[in-house]
Amino acid sequence: MRYLIALLLLTSSMYALSVKEKKDNFRKLIIPAIEHVYDELNTKYVETEHYIHRSNSIHKKQISELKKHYKVNTDEELLMRLKPHPKSIAAAQAAMESAWATSRFFKKANNIFGVWSFNKNEPRIAAGETRGTKTIWLKKYDTIEDSIRNYYKVIATGKAFKEFRKLKMKTENPYELVKKLDKYSEIGDKYGEELSAMIKYNKFYLLDE
Repeated sequence: MRYLIALLLLTSSMYALSVKEKKDNFRKLIIPAIEHVYDELNTKYVETEHYIHRSNSIHKKQISELKKHYKVNTDEELLMRLKPHPKSIAAAQAAMESAWATSRFFKKANNIFGVWSFNKNEPRIAAGETRGTKTIWLKKYDTIEDSIRNYYKVIATGKAFKEFRKLKMKTENPYELVKKLDKYSEIGDKYGEELSAMIKYNKFYLLDE
């Protein structure tokens, strides 16, 4: 009996991580993935911008296909879709939405950003809450990188983030940009304030240097 109690106490202590341990694990696991995906997306953005300026027949076809994929008509709109926003913002949202990579959504579905699912045919898990009688579903991803790619796509294509996309073409200041993410969360304007505080306190701004 004593052994069983000791074992239970040991097991529970393994999961009772300190704030520092949670943050250290987050930086080891999530930050490298954000940097990898950002570099991947930024390379595509830079290449596309270069192709637009060269404008030969081969590149015109590539640009046309990209416009169809992102459902845009102009070069300006396409670049607005493709340009990734600062890593500091992605890191702050990842930390907030996943509780420093300790949330059930992250552990069971690699869902770092709390992205909802509206397609019953895609991999997903049920949230622990409902909206009235409706179940809330969250997307399930194969990898952390897939979750980050999809998050960037949500911001790049969602109607709610149109003003955010316009502003990111003018500035990369994360403290200004997060003010345009009020529609990402139900807490509205306060969400941007919390993201700003998260970026400052945890020095996520260093990721953008």
